[in-house]
Amino acid sequence: MTDADLAAALAHSAGRILLQVRESGLVEGKALGQAGDQTANQFLVHALMQQRPDDGLLSEESKDTRDRLGKDRVWIIDPVDGTREFGEARSDWAVHVGLAIGGEAKVGAVALPGLGEGIVLRSDQPTNLPEMAQTPRMVVSRTRPAAEALAVAEKIGAELIPLGSAGAKAMAVVRGEAEIYLHSGGQYEWDNCAPVAVAEAHGLHCSRIDGTPLRYNQAETYLPDLLICRQEWVKRVLTALSDI
Repeated sequence: MTDADLAAALAHSAGRILLQVRESGLVEGKALGQAGDQTANQFLVHALMQQRPDDGLLSEESKDTRDRLGKDRVWIIDPVDGTREFGEARSDWAVHVGLAIGGEAKVGAVALPGLGEGIVLRSDQPTNLPEMAQTPRMVVSRTRPAAEALAVAEKIGAELIPLGSAGAKAMAVVRGEAEIYLHSGGQYEWDNCAPVAVAEAHGLHCSRIDGTPLRYNQAETYLPDLLICRQEWVKRVLTALSDI
């Protein structure tokens, strides 16, 4: 099984497990989110330990260790990206399975089970991007949109589209439902490693909001800002950011 096939199989299987947990009706609210996080994480961790025992691993839901820092290949996973949305029975949540090689997001799969059990976007199966909208659309947090995103949207005349998880927002750009995803104010490597691998494979621009590259498998996993957008909007967005 290739790395890409493994990432996709893991993301899809974890998504199925999460849907079963939610559809059981036995757990609700915040407890549902916790149950989903823990159940999916246990599956992903054990599967990766068996399938890729020599690789490193970084998961939002597992205690981090320094062992991964000495490895070139590190799987970076988020069992439920958008725990709140999952617990609220919304559709805008995701499962992230990414592989960083040499500090770069090289392989990734993002499952969107809330939109359909079989929806998995993969870095090894890019599709053509749909035509852009005449008015740019920018996805932002539905609960706390970043000040920088709001300012840039005003400067370039973008329409704001509120969504839940980081993966859902990034994949909205990949799926042609938006042109720009700009985030600041706090993320970690597991929030965007898999989405960045998928987005870059589809020809999208991915960087920090100052235009510098995104680096993974760092000792400090905090990765506070992110820009994923269509190539046609990179210059205008970065220029607008520099003027803020």
